[in-house]
Amino acid sequence: MAAKETKQRGRPRSFDRETALEKAVRSFWEQGYEATSISDLTRTMGISAPSLYAAFGDKQALFREVVAEYGRLHGGFLDRAMTEEPTARQGVERALREAAAEYTLPGRPRGCLVISAAQNTAPASADVADELRAMRLANIDGIESRIRADVASGTLPVDTDAPALAHYVGAVIQGMSQQARDGADRTTLEAIAELAMKVWPDSP
Repeated sequence: MAAKETKQRGRPRSFDRETALEKAVRSFWEQGYEATSISDLTRTMGISAPSLYAAFGDKQALFREVVAEYGRLHGGFLDRAMTEEPTARQGVERALREAAAEYTLPGRPRGCLVISAAQNTAPASADVADELRAMRLANIDGIESRIRADVASGTLPVDTDAPALAHYVGAVIQGMSQQARDGADRTTLEAIAELAMKVWPDSP
């Protein structure tokens, strides 16, 4: 009869990974990528440095997972608005309105992590800044595609400058994020959103 195997295959994890990840999201969201140290993360997440590295990899790998989690939980409103609304105008109007609410929601950091987390990064972290920049530009490209589709369908005038209008929307969203971090409340951001829509081209 074979002897019963009693050795454990590795030590069981002593923390909840999802809870730790949520705490990492908040830390990077509040402080940004560069200012958040491993010691900050271990303290906030309630785990040791070896546990962090074992579960998430290095700081950069953890941050990539944080960005994905942020997008899943908090940052998907732009994509949803542009996908679900029938026109670019309605999608942008909804996205700006929801940005005003999301960026000022009580009980969590203000603004958008993707917009603010990689400002003033060191040269060694340039690839982190590049990845977030690519995400922001992809959002603008998505808006531009919807605008071009509306031009093609006759919903917008043929002389609509789709790239400029899309970048304008991106600038407004990014500005709203920074205004929220500077203390602007939801009402103020909603007023900005309403003013921003006044430049939208009239239907032909």
